[in-house]
Amino acid sequence: MNFQRGKKHEEMELNLVPLIDVLLVIIIFLVVSTTFSRFSELKINLPTAEANSPDKKPNVINVSITAEGVYAINDNPLPNRSLESIIEVLKNSAKGEKEIPVIINADAKCEHQSVINVMEASRQAGLNHITFSTKVN
Repeated sequence: MNFQRGKKHEEMELNLVPLIDVLLVIIIFLVVSTTFSRFSELKINLPTAEANSPDKKPNVINVSITAEGVYAINDNPLPNRSLESIIEVLKNSAKGEKEIPVIINADAKCEHQSVINVMEASRQAGLNHITFSTKVN
């Protein structure tokens, strides 16, 4: 029985704010109380690199040229500056090997022809691996 005939009733409304508050508290509780499983790690023994000094020095022929044009092969000065004497000493230093590198260390003030002579003597002696040494100050 409805004794209030002329009065309209408000429509019922569902209030979601308390429901959201309760759900947030439950989510926080679950996050705090959850234990996460840890991933197992692989133990790997990585190889290490060790640089051992070589027992034997590699054979090289060091040719030094001074500013005056004096040649020295393996720290032995040459008495003669001729191309033939340079070829002879290079052949003797190589001892029959053809793959020995010739390292030319020339003074900055020496003539270019002196360097060309060493290169030509190396070619004629059969030594084709020629490099140049530099000095860093």
